[in-house]
Amino acid sequence: MIGLRRVGPDEFTTRLDAVLEIYIAAMDPPADQLPGRKTIMGNHALHPGFTCLFAERPDGTPVGLAYGFHGVPGQWWHDVVHRAIAERNGEGSARGWLGDALELAEIHVHPDHHGKGIGRALVMGMCAGRPERTAVLSTRDQPTAARHLYRSVGFVDLLTQFVFPGGYERYAILGAVLPLKGWARRGTADSGSGPPSTAPSHSGG
Repeated sequence: MIGLRRVGPDEFTTRLDAVLEIYIAAMDPPADQLPGRKTIMGNHALHPGFTCLFAERPDGTPVGLAYGFHGVPGQWWHDVVHRAIAERNGEGSARGWLGDALELAEIHVHPDHHGKGIGRALVMGMCAGRPERTAVLSTRDQPTAARHLYRSVGFVDLLTQFVFPGGYERYAILGAVLPLKGWARRGTADSGSGPPSTAPSHSGG
């Protein structure tokens, strides 16, 4: 049985090695990037509204994780994506999506535990009860299981084929209006007719 447990920035920071193990298993990054990635993750724990979920075995061993925080100007991802959306779709769209957003920085499940609903539980758990109006994230711009999952709970493409400064991989920037679709179905009726009328205007990818 895999359970979800919320941890704060202090425990997250002390368990960065375990976090990196899951990240490595899921993403297979070049080894020379890992020290920098560990530093970046540690710095993320200092951002406002930081929250993290561990998906754990009964013995406490994590097999998945997700974390995020409230996005504000001055954060690298926030500023890069805000500028790109503004250039593509206008400043109003950028402010609408990023002006009051939960930024989902990392969502990973160990490959040995794929296909068990852990990723969906992490995404839904991260967004449940958040005060922000939207949630945003970046993911590889490919027809992956993760991409399908995000779309199934209400995320839409804000940018596609996007390359971050200094990078080479193509990413999709996704956004959703909170609460996510899954929670709407559990509570009030969900018409399934698309995003609520409060969704920020955008023209997609």
